[in-house]
Amino acid sequence: QMDFGFAAIGGKDSMSGTFEDIHVPPTLISFAVTTGKLADVISPEFKKSDSRVYLLRPKYDERGLPTKDSLREIFKFIAGQKKTGNVSALYTPTYGGVAEAVFKMCLGNGFGFIFANDLSINDIFGYSYGAFILEAGEEIKYSVLENAGFFGTLLGMTTNDSYISRAGEKVGRAELEKIYEDKLEPIFTCNIETQQEKPSNISFRARPMSSSVRKFAAPKVLIPVFPGTNCEYDTAKAFRAAGADAEIFIIKNLNSESVEKSVEDFAKEIRGSQILFIPGGFSGGDEPDGSGKFITAFFRNEEIKEAVTELLDRRDGLMAGICNGFQALIKLGLVPYGKITDTDEECATLTFNRIARHQSKIVRTRIASVNSPWLKYCEVGEIYSVPISHGEGRFIAPEKLQKELIGKGQIMTQYVDLDGNATFDIQFNPNGSDLAVEGLLSPDGRVLGKMGHSERVGNGLYKNVPGNYDMQLFRAAVGYFKK
Repeated sequence: QMDFGFAAIGGKDSMSGTFEDIHVPPTLISFAVTTGKLADVISPEFKKSDSRVYLLRPKYDERGLPTKDSLREIFKFIAGQKKTGNVSALYTPTYGGVAEAVFKMCLGNGFGFIFANDLSINDIFGYSYGAFILEAGEEIKYSVLENAGFFGTLLGMTTNDSYISRAGEKVGRAELEKIYEDKLEPIFTCNIETQQEKPSNISFRARPMSSSVRKFAAPKVLIPVFPGTNCEYDTAKAFRAAGADAEIFIIKNLNSESVEKSVEDFAKEIRGSQILFIPGGFSGGDEPDGSGKFITAFFRNEEIKEAVTELLDRRDGLMAGICNGFQALIKLGLVPYGKITDTDEECATLTFNRIARHQSKIVRTRIASVNSPWLKYCEVGEIYSVPISHGEGRFIAPEKLQKELIGKGQIMTQYVDLDGNATFDIQFNPNGSDLAVEGLLSPDGRVLGKMGHSERVGNGLYKNVPGNYDMQLFRAAVGYFKK
């Protein structure tokens, strides 16, 4: 730390204290974080074909460790190249050396790579700790590299084909990718196949009639927080950015008295709100037989049920739930029926992902219906990327109900592949939902439920995963009531 003038950035590990017979000497370490400009953040995937790619490698001491002076020179050089805008991608080799790093840099945007002929096998597969691989926008002169206090060399060029090659030998990127992704396939199977007939893209373009609802300068949004809820702050932030007055309401369940008080106060808050939103999380620790069970039990209380009914039926209010909130809505019957009702085996439900475990990734969804005030700024056929994180997101429903939902325009969004087609492919449909359903609407469109976390939007959140992430759900909902 003294050599580099940097404070340590990190966290506690297992050796930070004493464990059984292992004694760690007392050490003072400064932990710190800093801020930087979004424009200065550089992701590792190659950005274009025919780019020159350089390997910047420090000098090593007798122990095989980078010398501090050499490493400082690399940092300084990269900072200078970034300042001039000459760095398109940047990555540092780890255990697999340059070979592994180049392969991973090819994956994101599907490029190939040609290694320079003068590189040895050891240059490509040997350890290169402290080194950096840099995709340059413009050629870096050899005279600059020769005078640097480190080793700098042209590593190769990116290509538009699907191979990684050296000296006339080549291997397909897809072949390498399969080896890489299928390493644990015999133990944790990911490539789940389905015998279901491929789902069709659904299109329902009718929009709800304009409403004469009461207008507000800042519509109030009520966001209940149950034990295990963890998306309330993202949700409130998204609504506030859209111009709403968002209130986070904590449901207390320490004892019967606190539950009773929460019911009374929450029902009162609903009557003073225009929008009710159930955020995601793991209510009740994802208890068995449905992770929305705790939420549904609370909402079935007569006082809460009456307040929700009044909001939806007599005040033209809006309601939505995402992920865990969607699970609660569908088990309450609010989607697809638009009211709290008893459900049975003839109703739709959400169950365990077909893969039988949690999925966390970014998926693509297609707008199938715009029959909702929430979807004012969407058009049928538009594709939106969205992060998902759930273990019970698989939508299933009897065939008769599926047809009714399609006919009434209640299938809001579907999981789609890179061509925009609804699919059961586990790479794109993370849970195996019937009809590739990601989101549903009530018959009048004022209740919305979806698995993907559309509240997780913001400039720069997914810088290296291009796509349209903002469905403008919150802007539309707030605009429905706003003066």
